[in-house]
Amino acid sequence: MKNYPKKDFSEKNRRKYKPKPDSSNYSRSQNSSNENNFISNKNTFGRKPSNNKNQLKSKEEKENNFISARRRNVSYKSNSEFPSKNSDRNHQQVFNNKNFDDWIWGKHSVYEGLTSERPINRIWCTSEIISSEKFYILLKDIKSKGVLIEEVSWNRLSQLTFGASHQGVAMQLAHKKSISLDKLIELSKINSTNPILVALDGITDPHNLGAIIRSAEAFNCKGIILPQRRSAGLTGTVAKVAAGALEHIPVCRVVNLNRSIEELKRNNFLIVGLTGDGQLPISKFDEKSPIVVIVGAEDKGISLLSQKKCDYLLRIPLNGKTSSLNASVAAAISLFHLTSK
Repeated sequence: MKNYPKKDFSEKNRRKYKPKPDSSNYSRSQNSSNENNFISNKNTFGRKPSNNKNQLKSKEEKENNFISARRRNVSYKSNSEFPSKNSDRNHQQVFNNKNFDDWIWGKHSVYEGLTSERPINRIWCTSEIISSEKFYILLKDIKSKGVLIEEVSWNRLSQLTFGASHQGVAMQLAHKKSISLDKLIELSKINSTNPILVALDGITDPHNLGAIIRSAEAFNCKGIILPQRRSAGLTGTVAKVAAGALEHIPVCRVVNLNRSIEELKRNNFLIVGLTGDGQLPISKFDEKSPIVVIVGAEDKGISLLSQKKCDYLLRIPLNGKTSSLNASVAAAISLFHLTSK
């Protein structure tokens, strides 16, 4: 058996292996070897070691900084990668508040809705759907009837449907089927010598639209004219605010409101616009003829092009400090004056 030399653990040898105390200066002394000097230069990036202990961090400070950095990373990761319960609850609340009762999405479902001639308010679809052989002719025909068709990206459609499997197309149904302008003119003159129609310019709030429809039906107006763009559709909110009036008054959706005004003029309708800058108070207006009353949005009013096509611009005199009225309130007051004469 091979004999191994015993290690000498005498006091003299223990001094050789005694670990040196930690130093705040990472540089080596001048008596160290060349190899150690190379390591020292590498760690200090070629800078001369400083004797000032305040300029160098101790080992304990480095450990504390490392721990605090790890804590910052963990907190950042928890906030970014793992959503909180409050964010999930808010997302679910937004989804519940958005009414999808009158929405249809998916190629087959939308196609069946288009071919069944259901009343449609609006369609969102991608460029692939518009140019497809299956949908191109149907979308072209329904657009000519006043239905707004909006081309959107796939991501935008996913936002509108909250991530549903839409297959590139979604449709919002209307609560009433609209009729053409020629049909509305024909119906308005039945059993009425001086019918009144209401045309809306820029009414995008469904609550205002519903209230105007309710007032128009209450004062025996013969129809509502809505532009294809810059107008709220006949959604469930509109039907609810109208309180049943939507079922008793015809609605016409037109592609271009100004061209429709010209067509109404050719059919002997007098065009009257409501504006705060009108020169004639509505109480002094006493013309006897078929009338179209144009109501604009509360903030912008009637567009300048529509104002130029009006035969009269009427105002509602206000004696208080309030400079304007809500669009639905102004429509109700005007219809009362026009139908009471």
